[in-house]
Amino acid sequence: MRLIKYFTLVLLTTTMTGQELQSQKEKNLWNDFTYDIGNVFGGVGYSYSRPFHWKGNDWANFGYLTGGTLLLFTVDDEFIDWKNGFEQDVPDLIKDYGNKYGAPENNYMLTGGVYLAGLFTKNEKLRRTGVLLISSATAGGFLQQVSKRIIGRARPKSGASSATFDPLHLDRVYDYDSFPSGHAMLAFSNAYAIAKQFKSPWVKGALYTVGMIPGLVRVIDDFHWISDVAFSTVLSIFIVESIDKYLDSKYDEKYNDQKPKNVSWNLSFGPNTLGVSLHF
Repeated sequence: MRLIKYFTLVLLTTTMTGQELQSQKEKNLWNDFTYDIGNVFGGVGYSYSRPFHWKGNDWANFGYLTGGTLLLFTVDDEFIDWKNGFEQDVPDLIKDYGNKYGAPENNYMLTGGVYLAGLFTKNEKLRRTGVLLISSATAGGFLQQVSKRIIGRARPKSGASSATFDPLHLDRVYDYDSFPSGHAMLAFSNAYAIAKQFKSPWVKGALYTVGMIPGLVRVIDDFHWISDVAFSTVLSIFIVESIDKYLDSKYDEKYNDQKPKNVSWNLSFGPNTLGVSLHF
């Protein structure tokens, strides 16, 4: 009987030791990398599938977004005329930042840098942030490239009005690829995702402000209408939120574990009201 207990103890000890070694073996750089890349594509797919799962409030927010965009559409030309009065007063530094930061190549340098820092330092929270940044940029970037070709809206610098369209092209038609704004979408996606790391509303507000600069600069430089930028900014929030929800089930590390669970974004739209509100 003692012999049986002895062999049972040895077997259990060997099994537990083997499991521990296997667990340590699995926690290597390559496995973390492949796991994260899988979550990047999983997050993109999850964000694209969300409209099939929307409920009443989700459709209401999408309706507000559509209605708000159409409302701004009616004043696009007037806004371009208005901004021409102070365009020359905007510092070149702000313009350079706005035009270069939102470009895809620079965007992926930032997002990739954040992710690699988390990967090599074995910081799961930073890894997750990098995955959120990359997947949000990929989802938004692909969506806006396809939308540009389908919609074919004229840019302000083309000289055409905001209601001019040349839709349904497989190839990109320059000067007719205004809607939506890729710079605004990529820049604000980054700002919104990074702001999730902080609890302070002042830090969040500062990051949101910096994230909106590229979109506004693109309006000032006649690359986009204000409705392009507004739509792209709000859409980037939807994308980041959906992917972040997906990543909750993939990583143990959460953002600000003590934050309220009922944090939500809502759009408000009325005869004299258009806005985005954060409830917490």
